[in-house]
Amino acid sequence: MPTLDNYIHFDGQCAEAMRFYERTLGGKLQTLLTYGESPVPDQQCPASQKDRIMHACLVLDGRMLMASDVPPGMYQPKAGFAVSLNYTTADEARPIFDKLSEGGKVMMPFGKTFWADGFGMFIDRFGTPWMVGGGLQPVGY
Repeated sequence: MPTLDNYIHFDGQCAEAMRFYERTLGGKLQTLLTYGESPVPDQQCPASQKDRIMHACLVLDGRMLMASDVPPGMYQPKAGFAVSLNYTTADEARPIFDKLSEGGKVMMPFGKTFWADGFGMFIDRFGTPWMVGGGLQPVGY
């Protein structure tokens, strides 16, 4: 059976963002490969951008959050999706919501909903949209 994981693009903040996610979520950052470290660095990115991240992989409970810095001039702001993070209880989810949303823009404050004991939405300081919930209730599925 296939797995469905997330891949996020950044414009030069990938290393900082992924290290922040590792510290906050408690996962393990397994890969942080720069363009300069790739087998063909001159074909991937200009030498002036060799420290940008070509591929990063954070493993959390057997799932992967992957990311990279796109080549200069190719970045498009993130829109039309959110990384969804769910915990067993709202008490587990709330501190993660608070840490990840710090310095970002809260779209929906964390609180009780008809589908969760706690749920909130925000765009973090790196421009990544998130939905964080705890104590999810079955709603029509």
